[in-house]
Amino acid sequence: MSHIRPVDPATAAPAVAQTLAAVKARIGMVPNLFATFAQAPAVLDAYLKFSDALASGRLTARQREIIALAVGQANACQYCLSAHTLMARGAGLDADAVDRARRGEAEDALDNALAGFARQLASERGRASSADIDALRRAGVDDGLIIEVIAQVALNTLTNYTNHVAATDIDFPLVSL
Repeated sequence: MSHIRPVDPATAAPAVAQTLAAVKARIGMVPNLFATFAQAPAVLDAYLKFSDALASGRLTARQREIIALAVGQANACQYCLSAHTLMARGAGLDADAVDRARRGEAEDALDNALAGFARQLASERGRASSADIDALRRAGVDDGLIIEVIAQVALNTLTNYTNHVAATDIDFPLVSL
């Protein structure tokens, strides 16, 4: 049972109900995480805007899902692993690619560097050495992509931590840790 209950769109304040209706129209459902974010409408709006902004960046949908899986595994977030396993399939990742992403790895050299960096950031609380940055650059990751990965990790960490504290009920096909 959830520690923080999701907001029921039917009884939500008008502005929150409108936002949740827009989410449902866009993705076909209101995930429990979004309804939980709705307890703090500013956080729901910030999450949606940040997510949309990152979607217009240089990281592809595939790369964003690889990062989400790497971070979700590093943070042991079953809700996010379940959600992003489903979304990763939609972004073209097969079961093997999902498993690699959860380990902070990928078949493609650039994606592998991004996944490993994301997992490191989550595991090391945002720390990276000069040698780590040099290795990223040798792998073709420029400063702009480094910053985008940091932002994506921050976004995923927000969802991971919210799910841990809220004990969000998983409303996606369940994936084990």
